[in-house]
Amino acid sequence: MEDQFKYCAALVRGSDRDRYLATLFAPAERRDALFALYAFDLEISRVRNLAREPMPGEIRLQWWREMLLGERATEAAANPVATALLEVFRRHDLSGERLVDLVEAHRFDVYNELMPDLEAFRSYAARTAGVILQVAALILGDNGVATAGPSLEAGEAQTIANVLAALPRHAARRQLYVPLDVLRHYRAEPDDIFAMRVTPGLRAALAELRLLARRSLSLVGAASLEIPVIAQPGFLPLAPLRQWLLDMERPDYDPFDPPRITSWRGQWRIWRAAKSFLRIGAQ
Repeated sequence: MEDQFKYCAALVRGSDRDRYLATLFAPAERRDALFALYAFDLEISRVRNLAREPMPGEIRLQWWREMLLGERATEAAANPVATALLEVFRRHDLSGERLVDLVEAHRFDVYNELMPDLEAFRSYAARTAGVILQVAALILGDNGVATAGPSLEAGEAQTIANVLAALPRHAARRQLYVPLDVLRHYRAEPDDIFAMRVTPGLRAALAELRLLARRSLSLVGAASLEIPVIAQPGFLPLAPLRQWLLDMERPDYDPFDPPRITSWRGQWRIWRAAKSFLRIGAQ
């Protein structure tokens, strides 16, 4: 069993450095469970990268859905992430059904459908990143009540950041996560993104998303007195985001070549937020 948890930790370390570093601030006895949760999230989030066509993607997602519902016990034993996650459910008295809707939400990823509006985007964010934050809080020992609202705000900020970071990749395969109503409000069109054409309208639409993300981060920081200390490590991966979002306000910002956060700056911001959680939404 330890090998499965080591596999999950290595996967997170290699694919999501911020989450890996943030998890080191959690109590030692909770880290394995967080790594397993985050490894599961990585597996689901990269389905489109591994399966270029809808059908293989659907099959992968269906497998994970059935595993969560206890229908793939034999096969799950051969998958280190699935094995570790099932052990997390047992240790922390959690149900796999909590994550089934996350898998369903990610079905959007395997098709080239347009994100119709901001309401649909917020629903997607709540059902994906928001749920991961809620389950992380439960693993850390919180009852989930005080962290429910901040998890949704944090999930929205994280999802916007993910969309901005992946904009070049999404454009290349004609995926649209930027809400269509936001684009058209600023007289931009999906084809501007697919052609990687930087127009004033596209710049304005993306600026609107960044503003929403910064507001969400500020609300998470403002809730610092309400979020139990034991649950705060689950929010620490957000710490580098605000400055990264502000970096995109520079005149030379290219949406199809987004800025990068150096490892040491990300680590420093996570450390600073761990010492003073209010800074989660600060520069």
